[in-house]
Amino acid sequence: MSPNTSNSRLPLGIRRRDLLLGTLAAGFAVAVRPISAETITTSDAGLTAGFVSIPVGDRDIPAYRAMPSTGTGFPVVLVVQEIFGIHAYIQDVCRRLALLGYLAIAPSLFERQGDVTQLPNIDAIRPIVAQVPDAQVMSDLDATAAWTATAGGDLTRLGITGFCWGGRITWLYAAHNPQLKAGVAWYGRLVGTPTELQPQFPVDVAADIKAPVLGLYGEKDDGIPLDSVEQMKSALKAANAPSEIIVYPEAPHGFHADYRPTYRPEAAADGWRRMQDWFRQHGVI
Repeated sequence: MSPNTSNSRLPLGIRRRDLLLGTLAAGFAVAVRPISAETITTSDAGLTAGFVSIPVGDRDIPAYRAMPSTGTGFPVVLVVQEIFGIHAYIQDVCRRLALLGYLAIAPSLFERQGDVTQLPNIDAIRPIVAQVPDAQVMSDLDATAAWTATAGGDLTRLGITGFCWGGRITWLYAAHNPQLKAGVAWYGRLVGTPTELQPQFPVDVAADIKAPVLGLYGEKDDGIPLDSVEQMKSALKAANAPSEIIVYPEAPHGFHADYRPTYRPEAAADGWRRMQDWFRQHGVI
């Protein structure tokens, strides 16, 4: 393309994809600023890291992928975003996992509905996210997992982890994909009011969970009351499901999110260690 060629002459799908990749790569979502001084930034030295395109039916969606720069046959971890999208924190989580030897990939699961990274607050984000069908999310995660098999990943060692909105999705995906080895859900909602697009919550699918899930929750989570955690524990016990839930005393929602004031380093570090042990125990690595 010549220097004088206008972006407006590009096909609409390409223009939108390039604009979205630009905003995703820019850093933190607008709604989560200002950023805490405790924010962790992980180098990509020794890694292959950056955005890729994942074919999902009749279109592509962007995803952030990180993996060791040498070798192949890496265990795969699907990283499911918070409500704020694939911003810098989620990208950093992928790099942290890649340094442990995983191919970690976070697909942009709201891509069809809108770019939440540019919205000013969570009240503006919620209506966008409410339009995202669970069935679409499951399909996009399946497509992302399949893509990794062509890019150095070993799908016989497939795991998933997700934060907040992604925590709920982690439980649902463990009931959806029989190939999954294990999941780790960070403070995802467990009960709720079903809608046409989100017809079930983790408590509703406890008996259908095909891979063991480790749930990591905070005692002081304002959005996930402890009685809902107890409901989920009871449902898992009734189903004889090999999953487990840990509740961190005094920890609020988002205790792993080092860019936010909710960050609790001790709980975050313990959860990260437990996640690694869980994946190791259940054959992801």
